[in-house]
Amino acid sequence: MPDDTALRTALRCATTLSCLGLLAATCGCSAPAALQTRTQYFPSNVPNAPFSAAVRVGDIVYLSGQIGVGADGKLPPQFTEQAQLTMSNVASALKQAGLTFDDVFKCTVMLADMSHWEDFNRIYVGYFKAGQLPARSAVGANGLARGAQVELECLARARP
Repeated sequence: MPDDTALRTALRCATTLSCLGLLAATCGCSAPAALQTRTQYFPSNVPNAPFSAAVRVGDIVYLSGQIGVGADGKLPPQFTEQAQLTMSNVASALKQAGLTFDDVFKCTVMLADMSHWEDFNRIYVGYFKAGQLPARSAVGANGLARGAQVELECLARARP
């Protein structure tokens, strides 16, 4: 659940976009580009998933959180294996949207045990070019999906 600051920011953005659309309609102008943007959905590779793998809105691709589930649908017991599969699953979602880790500009990592922070970092940095690491937040989380030890959510810049 988002914190109060994130919720207030989202509501402020939605209100601003609504006001811009109303103003444009009132003056006979065309709607702002943000309101004309089509949304593109990229389906999850998880059967019957209640979410998309990614959604593109304008120039931003929002990736759903990925966990370290293997092709067999199971989570390996070791943290490092889960972390590697998590990054591989993020790469697959990016590829589906025609993107790579080079396009990622923000990540949020959720760890069931914050003592794995350094372990995750060692794996994570290998997916990005030196000096081009995305902005990132890390949070300790109790109860990740399917008992996962790590989950990663990303935002990426869409290609034209």
